[in-house]
Amino acid sequence: MKIVLSSRKHHWIARLGIFLIAIVLIVGTVSCGGGGGAVEYSLSMAVNPVGGGTAGDLTNFSPYTEDTPVAIKAVANPGYRFTSWTAPAGIFINANAAQTTFIMPAQNVTVTANFVPLYNLTMAVAPAGNGTAADLTNASPYAAGTLVNIQAVAGAGCGFRNWTAPAGTFGNATAALTTFTMPAQAVTVTANFGPFAGSGIEGDPYQIADWYQLNNVRNYLDSHFILVNDLNSATAGYTELANSTADGGKGWQPIGNYTSANFTGTFDGQGYEISGLFIDRPAQDHVGLFGSVDVGGVIESVEVMGANVTGNWSVGILVGGSAANVSHSSSSGSVSSANNWAGGLVGWNHGTVDSSYSTANVTGHWIDKRGAGGLVGYNDGNVSNCYAAGVVYGDYIAGGLVGHNYDGGTVSNSYAIGNVTGKSGDVSNGGLVGENYYSTVYNSYATGNVSAYKCVGGLVGCNNHGTVTKCYATGSVTGTYDNGFGDSFGGLVGWNRYGTVSDSYAIGNVTSGGSRLGGLVGCNEAGTVSNSYSTGSVTGGSILMGGLVGQNLGSVNNSFWDTQTSGQGSSAGGTGKNTTEMQDIDTFSGVGWDIVAVANSGARNTSYIWNIVDDVTYAFLSWRPV
Repeated sequence: MKIVLSSRKHHWIARLGIFLIAIVLIVGTVSCGGGGGAVEYSLSMAVNPVGGGTAGDLTNFSPYTEDTPVAIKAVANPGYRFTSWTAPAGIFINANAAQTTFIMPAQNVTVTANFVPLYNLTMAVAPAGNGTAADLTNASPYAAGTLVNIQAVAGAGCGFRNWTAPAGTFGNATAALTTFTMPAQAVTVTANFGPFAGSGIEGDPYQIADWYQLNNVRNYLDSHFILVNDLNSATAGYTELANSTADGGKGWQPIGNYTSANFTGTFDGQGYEISGLFIDRPAQDHVGLFGSVDVGGVIESVEVMGANVTGNWSVGILVGGSAANVSHSSSSGSVSSANNWAGGLVGWNHGTVDSSYSTANVTGHWIDKRGAGGLVGYNDGNVSNCYAAGVVYGDYIAGGLVGHNYDGGTVSNSYAIGNVTGKSGDVSNGGLVGENYYSTVYNSYATGNVSAYKCVGGLVGCNNHGTVTKCYATGSVTGTYDNGFGDSFGGLVGWNRYGTVSDSYAIGNVTSGGSRLGGLVGCNEAGTVSNSYSTGSVTGGSILMGGLVGQNLGSVNNSFWDTQTSGQGSSAGGTGKNTTEMQDIDTFSGVGWDIVAVANSGARNTSYIWNIVDDVTYAFLSWRPV
């Protein structure tokens, strides 16, 4: 049977259907929103800069619900390097790893792979072959701003000077080992080499590190140099340049030539030692580590040790001939001249030698009648605050410190402790100075023994128109009789010829078979002796022998000798006193000496020339070392 609905009922059923459909849709929507469905968000991949590389979603199921882990990967193109991931939301497990995991946020998101461009670093040297340059980090190409470790190593005879590059910055452009910060471009970094490190100017001197570089100083005679380490037989270049086989057995070639190319620069040894120097050039003049240094030159803080140096004329271990300033330097070994002017440190000094010493043994031979000295062979400049300790042998003129102090030369505040020996036919030999000619010696002393012929003195052999003041000698004087005119042997001065001796003393013994022997002065010819004394014994003379002066053809004033210790009751000049009187201040103050009593021998009152411990000691110079 067919049921026919009325129009009203049909309308109601239609409205009910629409309502049920709406309910279903609402329920479905609620379920997707959290109750039972899930909202999904899209993930986009990007790169920065464009062309730097690629970025990929390895999971490849976008869109994703919140908190979904997504595998992502970045791949750099050639010339680029991946640096990091960035996104406005979400979480990276490792934002600096090219392949990592990204946790989706509750929103659509773009994840960007960031890249940086890379630039090649190339290392170079200039001039080619003078050394090597290395990238120690060794990871080129680099991003801009990368700190790269670099190192330069100089070749033999060369020195690193500095780094240069068209862009980028150096940690220290003058350091062989340093850092370089990469610029935003490909770059070549160049290690620059020269004959030395440094630039040779006063504020940046050339640096001497081996014998090759020291030898190259001769090609830059007006430049500034420093020694940066010891030089010895193990240092590069020694065999080729400075030992006994170098240059056909001649050894080291001196730097600077007196006739054409003097050294006029500065050389600071910085206290480092130069050892094992060998020179055998008996026919060459101006011989030493430096052959000739002229006015304006400076040699300082150089120690030349264990040297063996032979030359003809003007020979010294450090400098052969100098018109420069030599200071705070020293030498040891042996030096000899085939002709004249040999010195332990300087052969001939026309400049200044200050605060220096030598322990070298010195031999001077007689051809041109010149001098040999423990420190300086010939001086017409200034020697001060120096000492010498080597043995000196001279054929003609020899001194423990200076052989010939000549024509305005000055020796001050200095001393010598080595023995001095002369040979038959020699002229002037002294514990400190061989001959003092129109020159000055003051505030100085000698303790070495002197044994020679004619004009022998514990301090000065012959004081010829010179001045000796505030000095003393303690060594013995032994004269060998030469049976000739001019024999003169004195505890302080052998022959005082038109010279002045004042405020000085001698305590060494004097003995000789010759004539003119004196505890202080052997012969005073037209000279002056004042405010001085002697205490040493005087023995052996054939004629003209005295406690203070052997022969006096000049003036002797306010001067004394000890009659007991000298064994001499007479003298050609001066006043004899017994030991008690010689230790009594009244003996000296009574004749106007500038003297004061002090408490003990270690005390000093430098306001006076002389000090004495009254009734205890002999008078002594206030500047004398304790």
